[in-house]
Amino acid sequence: MKLIINSIASIFLLFGLAACSQGNVSNSDKKASTSAAQTTKTEKVETTKESNLDQTNTAQNSDNPASSTASTQQTQASNNTSDTTQSEPTTNQNQVPVSLVETVDGDTIKVNYDGKETTVRYLLVDTPEEKKPGTCVQPFAMDAANRNKQLVNSGKLTLEFEEHNKTDKYGRLLAYVYVNGQSVQETLLKEGYARVAYIYYPPYKHLSEYQADENMAKGKGLNIWSKAGYSTSNGFVGCVSSGTTTQNSSTSGTTQPKPVTASSSTTTQSTETEYFANCTELRKKYPDGVPKGHPAYQDKMDRDKDGYACER
Repeated sequence: MKLIINSIASIFLLFGLAACSQGNVSNSDKKASTSAAQTTKTEKVETTKESNLDQTNTAQNSDNPASSTASTQQTQASNNTSDTTQSEPTTNQNQVPVSLVETVDGDTIKVNYDGKETTVRYLLVDTPEEKKPGTCVQPFAMDAANRNKQLVNSGKLTLEFEEHNKTDKYGRLLAYVYVNGQSVQETLLKEGYARVAYIYYPPYKHLSEYQADENMAKGKGLNIWSKAGYSTSNGFVGCVSSGTTTQNSSTSGTTQPKPVTASSSTTTQSTETEYFANCTELRKKYPDGVPKGHPAYQDKMDRDKDGYACER
């Protein structure tokens, strides 16, 4: 009997332990579920706050379109600045901007410089004469003047100087001339409208380039180099015949060289001579002097060796 009672008690004890175990598991699950629910609720609250903040920012931008527009304009301005910087020609820091007044001839212009109108004579080059007093119109003079006019009117004009040789004896500025950063002298030399000349005070910044340009034009027989003996170290020999015009006088497009022929545009140097003892005597008849090739020209009267004797 006691054994039976003990067995029954053991059975009840086992059932009690099982019930307690199930209760503990259930409580643990409930706690985990509650924690998960709280986490989810926190995430929802944070998401709601972020959404409200985005809506607030959107509303503020909508209420203040200037801010959004300013930002957009700033980005566009940055892009435009980049594009402009790439497209604009670069200018050497040694070059001085000037404005053109007029073209005088193939190697001379007038500009507004330092607040006043100034004549600029191109450094290191010489073109045929068309306006020099006492000088006939020389072949290719009009062509060189027209080409020079076309160049200096085609963009931003700047000048560069040699510190040791800034003006000539006539008070004209001596300068390297550029349009949009491109050398006008080099263009005239390359196309055969000018020769290298007046190398008085070397060294010069661009003499070697100019000599190379001249040699290239010589090799191709362009313009002033198209007739042997016309362009010399002392200037140009010959005049345009009466009633004729020089070649290539078009002011637009690329000018193609045409040979000079004695029958169409030049005359040979005169075999007659006029003798004057000195420049004083010569100027009585020719007040402004005479060019090389003139019957009265004498080397001894051309002291500066510029191809012009007794000029004032």
